[in-house]
Amino acid sequence: MFTSLLLETANGVATITLNRPEVYNAFNDPLSYELQDALKQAERDPAVRVVVLTGAGKAFSSGQDLKASTEAGKRSFSESLHKRYNPIIRAIRNMPKPVICKLNGVAAGAGCSLALACDVIIASEAASMIEIFVNIALVLDSGSSYFLPRTVGYHRAFELATKASKVTAAEALQMGLINRVVPATGLDAAVEAEAAYYAAAPTKAIALMKKMLTKGMTESLDAILDYEAYCQEIAGNSSDYQEGVSAFIEKRKPAFTGN
Repeated sequence: MFTSLLLETANGVATITLNRPEVYNAFNDPLSYELQDALKQAERDPAVRVVVLTGAGKAFSSGQDLKASTEAGKRSFSESLHKRYNPIIRAIRNMPKPVICKLNGVAAGAGCSLALACDVIIASEAASMIEIFVNIALVLDSGSSYFLPRTVGYHRAFELATKASKVTAAEALQMGLINRVVPATGLDAAVEAEAAYYAAAPTKAIALMKKMLTKGMTESLDAILDYEAYCQEIAGNSSDYQEGVSAFIEKRKPAFTGN
């Protein structure tokens, strides 16, 4: 039973809602560990084919709960990252299913990192992103120094990181930080449509492409050509491939099962 988040599963979609709206979904220890558990549940559940991650209330996540950190006394920053945040980012990136960020409000600090780790980001016009670490003399963490320069380039990433520049949803779209911006009143419908698409898609092929694209950001062309051949062999032996070919020949819409 979760106390700091909500996990709902329906029609192949697992929706995880960070549920500490009174502190803008800031991360304390319970939320950190509950999110790790929720992501594990979503990965293991064969009925789940896509994950939606969002926040309750006005914010997506304001990052670390500084008040909770202060009350906890002196702690190791490194240990906190290794035990609390890094497993979350790895779980999202290693999830063999697409993860959609429903960016309903501000994503700050580790909350911004959390959003950037997702595969698709659909934002409300009221949403914003800010790498706020420098304002308390800390550095990027939870994967932001990996995702940010690969998304916007080094020079823009340096500016966003060292000035804690707040980026509106429209600006984030222009930079390529997010996929789409919709009116706040249309966010639910836009994310539901996106999730429905992936819930009916060939999940195994998408999981392979997720790995391939991540590798493609760091590996050489020769290594990627070999990896593509390896992954294509797996995809070509899937049930969904057989269904896709049959549907093409029979001129009908394929009914993928994710296998």
